Amino acid sequence: MEQEVFVPVPAERLRAALADPALVARAVPGLQQDAGTEPVAGRLKVRVGGHTITYRGVVRVSPREDGAYAVEGDATEVRGSGVVKPILTLWLRETEAGTTLRFEGTASADGRIAELPPEAVESTVTRLLNRFATNLATEATGATQATGAVEAVKAVEVDLADAVNEAADDVDEVDDVDEPPAPGTVFEAEVSPAGLEDLTGPGEPPAEAAHARRTMIGRSAEEVDHAPPRGRYAPVPAPQTVVPNSTLRWAAPAAALVVASAIVVGRALRRRG
Repeated sequence: MEQEVFVPVPAERLRAALADPALVARAVPGLQQDAGTEPVAGRLKVRVGGHTITYRGVVRVSPREDGAYAVEGDATEVRGSGVVKPILTLWLRETEAGTTLRFEGTASADGRIAELPPEAVESTVTRLLNRFATNLATEATGATQATGAVEAVKAVEVDLADAVNEAADDVDEVDDVDEPPAPGTVFEAEVSPAGLEDLTGPGEPPAEAAHARRTMIGRSAEEVDHAPPRGRYAPVPAPQTVVPNSTLRWAAPAAALVVASAIVVGRALRRRG
């Protein structure tokens, strides 16, 4: 028998899928895997010309030196004694748009399937190979996407780890912050001997203090407390109410009085003389 199936998937992806028994098992249409058995082993229901036959068996896929793959199977009827043993060769021919899978081989069978029309058997085998090739391409694509997703997640984890490390480095570069003192902590002030001498000795007052003391000498505390401010904050004097004419009016009589007094004093002196 010969059968060709085209799938839009590169040959390298298909080769990677054929190397994984778990992907091969998922690619076999209708296979129900048995727990604790080989990866590609279990029960398979086959419908041939309106009849359903259930087989239990195993399929092995192994690469060959010429680049092809050997596909061997061994299955036995669940409700009968019929045995089927396919021996196939799978070739992968890569094209611009994808890959062509070519199946070549033979199969030996007895039991119920040998009693059915050959055309129905051939149609069933062709359908199984077509679905196997399509499922294998799907598994290969899904495995590639899963690998890409895993790599993307790892890249994100690496970026996050780098970001955390950089943040930790930035925190290490910040100056240490003193922790707040515990309640009840007693603080001791450190005073140098020079500082004690400045506090206990007479010392010289600052220049500003000496100037202030000299300015305050001779003035009572009351005067200092009630002295009006000077400078820009000094109060503005009240306007004068006496005009120059009134001053001259009082100055003339006073001058006349002084002259008259001088004449009287002069006469009295002459009389005594």
